[in-house]
Amino acid sequence: MVAVPGGSPNQRLSAGGPPDAAMMGGAGWATLTPGARGPAKLGNLIRRLAVRSSTNCRLRRGRLFRERLQPTQADSILDLGGGRGGHIAEIVPYRDNVTIGDLDPEALRRAAQTYGFGTLLLDGGETFPVADGQFDVVFCSSVIEHVTGPKEIVYDLEDAGQFAASAKAAQANFAAEVRRIAKRYFVQTPYKYFPLEQHSFLPFVVVLLPRRWQVKLMRFLAHRWIKPVYPDFRRLTIKEMRVLFPESEIGL
Repeated sequence: MVAVPGGSPNQRLSAGGPPDAAMMGGAGWATLTPGARGPAKLGNLIRRLAVRSSTNCRLRRGRLFRERLQPTQADSILDLGGGRGGHIAEIVPYRDNVTIGDLDPEALRRAAQTYGFGTLLLDGGETFPVADGQFDVVFCSSVIEHVTGPKEIVYDLEDAGQFAASAKAAQANFAAEVRRIAKRYFVQTPYKYFPLEQHSFLPFVVVLLPRRWQVKLMRFLAHRWIKPVYPDFRRLTIKEMRVLFPESEIGL
């Protein structure tokens, strides 16, 4: 699901496939016990299918970004939450005009060292250390669903009302900051009701469970499932994205 400003609010976009999640196929897969051959085979199959889907979606998303925003070397581009810079490096050939914004200093060091990107260290505060309209283009992929409040709290927060209030406020502020600093923007997030919840590789019904059950389930699966699961995310609907980015085209 993506938000791109401009055009008719009823115009539909298509990235050509299902949305994916941050850090798909990354480090940290849980180690299965030697006796769990059946679950291991199933887990490996799910992982391969999910990573293949993620790769295809990343390619389609890159094409959609280039087609809709038409970035050039004259544009200042910020990849918000871009980590080590590998995703945006696959999408645009430019280097000098691209900045990676992230909370992780080591990831930023790698982005600068590997690709020559500029870097912007974020502090997790409500206001980005960026002037109004400073960037011509902001690219933000699979980040906003993780903007749910202080991580030392939300990982263990079982009260659904408190978590929802924290997440909604944080996501609204994040969206407002994106709109403030960008002349044009491209914000992607996994769709809430996509059949596979791709942070956890569980069926999407996990997002419909009461919050306390989600936390307990993910604690139980932390070292038993095919990847670690952390209950820090709140997936968004199309309606919610339209509220957060009212001037944008929203599409799956």
